[in-house]
Amino acid sequence: QVRLVESGGGLVQPGGSLRLSCAASGSIFSINDIGWYRQAPGKQRELVARITSGGSTNYSDSVKGRFTISRDNAKNTVYLQMNSLTPEDTDVYYCNAIIVVITPTNKKPATVDYWGQGTQVTVSS
Repeated sequence: QVRLVESGGGLVQPGGSLRLSCAASGSIFSINDIGWYRQAPGKQRELVARITSGGSTNYSDSVKGRFTISRDNAKNTVYLQMNSLTPEDTDVYYCNAIIVVITPTNKKPATVDYWGQGTQVTVSS
């Protein structure tokens, strides 16, 4: 089994910073794309940032220049450095990863989409 565990959320004042982490663990062969999404109550989950296995990044327009995504392949971990936070950034942030696992029944690789449990980010004075 594979798990994604997020950490680093919390309460911060406008203009402040937070760093989210997402660590993948379990029977992982390799991790392809990995990234962060966010969702407010009653709204669709939206992309915040993604990073490929080769290090290419993609950001939503609303966070460009303020957020930075990075990954440590040795630790199977992705980070999201969030600066200049505003109340509009308040959401639950979810980690998502496209992971290649070895299927135990036939020992063949399979690509699976995993989600973390989410971490709350609240920006308020």
